Amino acid sequence: MSVTTLQDDKLQPYMGTLQSIVSELGSQKPFQSTLKSLLQTLSENHNFRRPHIVIFDPETRTLKLTLAHGLESEDSIEYEPGVGVTGQVFTTGTPVIVPRMKEHPAFLNKAFGRTDEELAELAFICVPIAIPGREGDAGEVIGTLSVDLPSDTAESLEGQTRFLEVVAGMVANHATYLQEEIARQNHMMAQGINGGELSDADAASANIIVASKSMKLVLNQVSQVGPSRATALLRGESGTGKELLAEAIHQASPRRDNPLIKLNCAALPSELVESELFGYQKGAFTGAVQDKKGLFELANNGTLFLDEVGELSPTAQAKVLRAIQEQEIQRLGSEKTLSVDVRLICATHRPLEELVEKGEFREDLYYRINVFPVFIPPLRERREDILPLSEHFLSTYAEEYERNIKRISTPAIDLLMQYHWPGNIRELKNCIERAVLVCDEQVIRTYHLPPSLQTAESTATDSNLSFCEAVAKFEQELLVDALKKARGNMLQAARDLRVSYRIVNYKVKKYGIDAKKFAVARGRTR
Repeated sequence: MSVTTLQDDKLQPYMGTLQSIVSELGSQKPFQSTLKSLLQTLSENHNFRRPHIVIFDPETRTLKLTLAHGLESEDSIEYEPGVGVTGQVFTTGTPVIVPRMKEHPAFLNKAFGRTDEELAELAFICVPIAIPGREGDAGEVIGTLSVDLPSDTAESLEGQTRFLEVVAGMVANHATYLQEEIARQNHMMAQGINGGELSDADAASANIIVASKSMKLVLNQVSQVGPSRATALLRGESGTGKELLAEAIHQASPRRDNPLIKLNCAALPSELVESELFGYQKGAFTGAVQDKKGLFELANNGTLFLDEVGELSPTAQAKVLRAIQEQEIQRLGSEKTLSVDVRLICATHRPLEELVEKGEFREDLYYRINVFPVFIPPLRERREDILPLSEHFLSTYAEEYERNIKRISTPAIDLLMQYHWPGNIRELKNCIERAVLVCDEQVIRTYHLPPSLQTAESTATDSNLSFCEAVAKFEQELLVDALKKARGNMLQAARDLRVSYRIVNYKVKKYGIDAKKFAVARGRTR
C-alpha cells in the first residue's frame, strides 16, 4: 500500500513516523520491546489512542490481545475469528473503518474499558497483519493492528487506514515472532514450566549482544530451556560465547538466586578434575590435610557448568553420570553418599559423536547430557553481529583505558567484516582491545587493527599502487569519515579536517563522493 492518498501537507509527519519505525525494526532489541516502542511511536506522533496488536493462536484457535499501548488491565483478552470487528478483519483480511464506535453493531468494546462518551466520539480502524505469500497469493493473516482515533471525514479515515496498512506490513515479520512466543508459552504451560522470553535484563547481565537471526534463534532456545531443569549441551567452536550463554540459561531459571559454578575440564589434569568435582576427605591422598567440598556440593540447588566436557577422563565420566542419574556423589576417600540437587549445563567444541564411536566418551553419558543441544554458529556465519559486538567492545575498552575514541571508521569496519575470525568472538574482543590501546586518534582506522587482519588492499600498500594512489585512498577515507560525522555538511567537515571548504569541495568532486547520502546517516559506525 501507499500513503500517497494522504494530503501532501500532512504527508511529512507520516514519513517521519515510518522512518522512526524502520529505525526501531532495525534495532537489536528483543522483538517485544521493538513492537512496544513502535506502538508508543504511533500514539505519540499521531492522534492514535490505544494502538494494539492482536495475534492468532493456532493452538486455541483464538485471537489474543498481545501488545497494547495504554492498556491498564493485564487481564487476558481473546477474540473469536469472524466475531466482532477484529475477528472480521482477521477472517477476511480486509481493513475495517468504524467512523463512530457506538453506531457500529459489530464493535464489541472488549478491551480498554471505553466510556459511553468515548464510544460516541471515537472512530476505530483495524487492519490485518499478513505474511506476504507467493505471487498471486494474498498471504497468511496472523493478526491485526488497531487504533482508536477521533471521528473524522471518510477521506481522512481512509488515509489513516492506508498508513496503518503500511505499518502492519512492516511489522509482519516481528509479529510472527509474537505468534511463535504465544505457542511456546502454551507449550511451557502444558509442561508445567513457568517460561518466558529472555528478558533485556537477563541478556544484559550476560553481556549478550546479537543482531543476526541465527543468534536470536539461539537466545530463543535459551529462553526455552532456561526455566526447566533439563541438561543443556552447548555446541560450537572455541570463542563463540558458550560461557555467556550458560550464564543466560542460569539467569532464566528458577535457580538464578543460587550459585552458578563453572569448571573448564580442559584446564586441569584429569587426576585433579575428580577432586575438584566431587571433593575429598582429609587423608584421601598426600596433601589432603583437610576436608574439601567439590563443585557438585558447592552448586547444590544451583547450576554447574562443565566447559569442554569432552575432556573428562573415563573415571570422571562415570562419576558425573552417577551424579546426574542418582543425584548422589561421594568425596574421594569417603564411603559416605551425599545427595545433591544440581542443574547441569555442558559445553564442548569437540565432536562428541565421533568420541563415542572411538570409545573415548561414554555413550550413556552422551545421551544424558544431550537432552537439549544448542548449536552456536561461528562468527563468520553471523556477520551481522560483528559490528554491534565491535562497538560494544570499543565502548568497554575506551572507558577502561580512558581513551577518547568515538567510533570505528568505515574501511576498518569493512576489514572486520571481511575477516574469517577463526577465534570467533574471543579473537574479535582481543582485536578491539589492541586497537584501543594503539589508537591515538578519536577514530579506529585500518592501521590500528592487528596485522593478521591486514591485507595489501586494505592498507593501501599493494605493490600495484603508486604513492599518489595510496595517498588518494587515505584522503578518501578521511573525507568519508568527516562527512559522516558532519551528516553531509561539507562546511562542518572542512572545519573538522582543518582545511578550507574549497579544498573539501574539490576533493569530494574529484573522488566522486556523494555528500548528500550522509545527510540522514545516523552514525552506524558508532
